[in-house]
This record gives sequence, structure tokens and C-alpha cells, in this order.
Amino acid sequence: MTTLPDRPRTALLVIDVQKGVVAGTPRRDEVIANIRALIDTARAQEVPVVWVQHSDGELVRGSENWQYVEELVRLDPEPLVHKRYFDSFEDTELESVLAEHGVGRVVVTGAQTDACIRSTLHGAFVRGYDVTLVGDAHTTEDLGEYGAPAPEEVIAHTNLYWSWQSAPGRSAATVDTAKVRFEGADAGADAG
Repeated sequence: MTTLPDRPRTALLVIDVQKGVVAGTPRRDEVIANIRALIDTARAQEVPVVWVQHSDGELVRGSENWQYVEELVRLDPEPLVHKRYFDSFEDTELESVLAEHGVGRVVVTGAQTDACIRSTLHGAFVRGYDVTLVGDAHTTEDLGEYGAPAPEEVIAHTNLYWSWQSAPGRSAATVDTAKVRFEGADAGADAG
């Protein structure tokens, strides 16, 4: 249903699953395993896998913490988008990468739920994309010292509110890894 013309394909976005970002996050290993399963499925179906990698003053480009976790390995032909802002589209080549692949729908995974995931969900949606959040394939750190809710509450709330997101000509959904479909009619979730 995307509002982007001639963009029938879907892409998997793997956002900021970097050592310094996911260290100590809840369900780290489960989330990474789910992302790995999605990557394997996407590759088998020849669905574009787009990697996004954040850098800033605390996540210095080239540092150990900036590197992707060892469990996830990008293949050379898969696009890598470098970013400095929470929204993966902001001041990056993500839009041109997706356009080049004919993508009008993105499936979003990664970290951090309350920063880069939320910003990218909204960034994609307002740009005309259909956006599916994989509810068991994103995580965040504990920011309780700043007054934020517990990480599991942040994740649950994001899954809930994204499942209700709507706008003319676009669709949004929250589904678990086992229900993700990349292509075909009603792409987004298996029936049931």
C-alpha cells in the first residue's frame, strides 16, 4: 500500500546492532538470534538487507564499540548506511539505497527502541513507506537514571503503539519474527 510509486519490494533494516549499543540490553541474545533468522530468510528470498551503523561522540567510528556484534555478519553486496542522527534517513543515503532496490516497505529491527528504532519508524512512515516493526527483534538499554521506564516497558509500549499506527495510503504493523513475510500479497505478517 506504500505511497511511493513503483516501489513494490520490501527490505530488512538492521539498525545499530553494534557492540557498544546492545551491551547489557535485555534479551540481547534472543533479539540478535531473531535478527539473524530474519537476515537468513531475507537472503534466501533475495530481499535486500540494509545495515545501518551509528557513530557519535560516544560511539566513535572505527572503535570496538562501533563494530557490529560478531553474531551478525554483513555480506559485501549488502548496503551499509552510516548515520549520525537517530532517524536512519536523516542526512544519509538510505532513501537512495531503498529507491535503487525498488523498496516501498521496510521491516525494522535493531536498537535502541526509544531512540533510533522509533525515529526510523516515524521517518520511514512520513516518507511514504509501509513500516513493519519486528516486536521481538529490537531492544534498548536501561535509561532509568534519566527517568525512563524499564527497558521491557519501553519495548512493549513501542510494539503496542506501532501496531495502531495509521495514515492514508500506508500501513504499519508490529509482528514477531515467526510471522514476518517479506514479499507477496499481505506482506508483513502470516495469517493467524
